Amino acid sequence: MTSQYKKYHAAEINVPEKGLVWNMYGAGEENIGKDNKPESLSIPKPAANQMLVRIDSVGLCFSDVKLINMGGSHPKLYNRDLSKEPGRLGHEASLTVVEVGEELKDRYHAGQRLAVQPDIYQNGKSTAYGYTIPGGLIQYHLIGPEMLETDEGECLLPVDDSMGYAEASLLEPWGCVLASYTQRRRLDPKEGGVMWIIGSPGDTTEYNFSKGLDAPAVIILSDAPAAVADLAAKTTAKVEVRNGITVEQYEELGQEFTDGNGFDDIVMLDPHSADMVGKVAKYIARRGTMNMVGKTPLDGLVDTDVGRLHYDYIAFIGNQGPDIAASYGEQRNRCELSPNGTTVFVGAGGPMGQMHVQRAIELPDGPKTVIATEVSDLRLEAIVDRFSALAEKNGRKLLTFNPQTSDKSLHEFVMEATGGKGAEDVVVSVPIAGVMAESDTLMNENGMLVFFAGVPNGTMAPMNLSNVYLHNAQYTGTSGLTLEDQRQVLNQASGGSLSPARSVGAIGGMNVAKEGIQAVIDGKYAGKIVIFPQIEDLPLLGLDELHKHFPEIAEKLEPGNMWTLEAEEALFEKFWKG
Repeated sequence: MTSQYKKYHAAEINVPEKGLVWNMYGAGEENIGKDNKPESLSIPKPAANQMLVRIDSVGLCFSDVKLINMGGSHPKLYNRDLSKEPGRLGHEASLTVVEVGEELKDRYHAGQRLAVQPDIYQNGKSTAYGYTIPGGLIQYHLIGPEMLETDEGECLLPVDDSMGYAEASLLEPWGCVLASYTQRRRLDPKEGGVMWIIGSPGDTTEYNFSKGLDAPAVIILSDAPAAVADLAAKTTAKVEVRNGITVEQYEELGQEFTDGNGFDDIVMLDPHSADMVGKVAKYIARRGTMNMVGKTPLDGLVDTDVGRLHYDYIAFIGNQGPDIAASYGEQRNRCELSPNGTTVFVGAGGPMGQMHVQRAIELPDGPKTVIATEVSDLRLEAIVDRFSALAEKNGRKLLTFNPQTSDKSLHEFVMEATGGKGAEDVVVSVPIAGVMAESDTLMNENGMLVFFAGVPNGTMAPMNLSNVYLHNAQYTGTSGLTLEDQRQVLNQASGGSLSPARSVGAIGGMNVAKEGIQAVIDGKYAGKIVIFPQIEDLPLLGLDELHKHFPEIAEKLEPGNMWTLEAEEALFEKFWKG
């Protein structure tokens, strides 16, 4: 460790009287900072229930751009008047404790390094860091009950000195990536919930319900077979019969039994009409399940709310029967990439898409073939530069495809690459319903489609939901992360199975943070942009530009211009003035 880096790490930090901050006073880039510059503000002393922290690094994110565009009308700002109560961007933050208030000295100490888990809730209300709570584009700030006394406890994760600052700030976006492959859906009937069972007139199947039917408090039967009605009658649930329900009466039924919140669990037996499945699905509660049991394909694609798949974690599950309960449980419903399969990453060229590609290549027992698709040849070239050596090292095949410059369609390319079977997994990082619908055609019959990018609830796209019950296809989506997700990233990084720093694409100092935000808007860099607030005058530079300007830093990068701890040490040796 270089002398300057050691000095920066020191527990005794000399805090200046003033520090720089990029406040946000309204919607639009023009409202970030004053006169296009950061402001200088006095650094406060902590109260007994607070601590003063130094911000070491901040990753910039496209979510910051959404906040810039919406200003105080952003859902997590609750119509705040930013001109009077300014916000601050920067939710991907790594920090060091500087001074600890009396009430916190048994939990924290000066020199302690921490990463922020920004997806904070207090009393069920989102108060996320970088949104409701002002974020990390500041050199020093106070942390108190707003981050230490939340619904999940302390939203801070200890980090040791073996991890670089840039790497630590990227635990948050990496946590979001890992979260997409952890089970977020509820996969069993809800205890005390409301279940709606919809039968098909003329269905003579002798269904059984081996487990889970005793969970609901209320069971509504609509044209259910006699065998199912008999099973429901043997439970302690309140059973209501509503035969002959028409589409026009669905909303009325939902209001009657769920106050409009939706049914916790819906069971459709022997479904045939794709239109009916789509209309019923509108009444699934948040984190609710829709269990389809049958042997006949639907008569078409189902118009599916892809926004709710991402944000509301609704679960489409199913099997061919006769045991209705066989659809439930994690054993049948996977969320991880298939070992030795083919995974397609749609929109792979952005920073988050690249993280998904990297994870797949580094994943033990991960896919054998990784297909990265993007509409930019430059971004695809960056993927090849960054990950081809890693793919070869790990015995993986990396293919890239640009549908805009090829005479083939993406579907044709994937089918050729998979011998006509389709991919085992497709991960979509493009928030466009048409792209999501096309992605559904790329996977095989029992594949998994992951919606990483979110579109507003109510955004519809046609999906082949027949494969859910006929072949066990999976449709999943995730939004946000937990502290446990970040802890998982930290553990994998420590164990050598994941290298978060590989996703750094550009670096800059405090004075160019606003320029960095513009670069995110413009999609200038393929990887993540990391700002070092304590280094004020570092220009904004892509890692592939470092050799021209600062060869002594560039020589510490790994092949493919990958960020390293040694490069970070060289950076602080050259630029930090402490």
